[in-house]
Amino acid sequence: MIPRTISILILCGLPLNLYVYAIDITDIIGEEKEIEVYLRTEYNRGFGGCGDLSVIGNIKPRKIFTVRAGLSAGNLSTGVDDIKAFSSADADPFSNIPLRFSLLYTYNGLLYYDVHTHSILPVVSYGIARVRVSYGPNFRFTSFFGETAQRELINSFSVYVNIINGEKRQMEAVVGNFCDFYARNMGAYSLKVNYAVFITGNWTVVNEVELLQSGSDALAADFYGLAWRGGAKYSW
Repeated sequence: MIPRTISILILCGLPLNLYVYAIDITDIIGEEKEIEVYLRTEYNRGFGGCGDLSVIGNIKPRKIFTVRAGLSAGNLSTGVDDIKAFSSADADPFSNIPLRFSLLYTYNGLLYYDVHTHSILPVVSYGIARVRVSYGPNFRFTSFFGETAQRELINSFSVYVNIINGEKRQMEAVVGNFCDFYARNMGAYSLKVNYAVFITGNWTVVNEVELLQSGSDALAADFYGLAWRGGAKYSW
């Protein structure tokens, strides 16, 4: 009698459980999704020419939350493989205050030299009109040849300015020392100009030029390199 009762309860509860799980999965996937593919080339005074191919995914499971992740693979001029990855979560909890809280993780690896860098950045951003300022501490861990990781604490910042914000195009400038795939030293900041053209409601073409410098934290700022990134974004 008892096993039969248990069987009836399981059969009766199964459709309800499936329905609940279906709702949870839909909430996790979200209503706004994007995928981005980029080709990047760079020339710098340290490695010469280098480049990579990257893929980024972006979902918004809730109105106030955004989750991003990406993977990049390339090589330096010496033929050394360069692997980068990141994941981040953003929250905009206040409807009347332009304050954003983010948590960013980045990984940079040079496999031939067995060098691996992991960075964790809790970031706070505040925006006014077309300007947004971001700041956070970078907890960076770097290991060389399998040895114990070296720990560093670095100030990270970014200043974003929206120059053009139209229906068909968008242009923005960013000065800072961190982004999706990079979390650099305090004085290794760069200037990026990003230009996006909205082809359709789903497709966007993106071009970005970045000027790199180094040495400003030691009062010896110098031009370090130039990078270009181009690709496409699909939203649905």
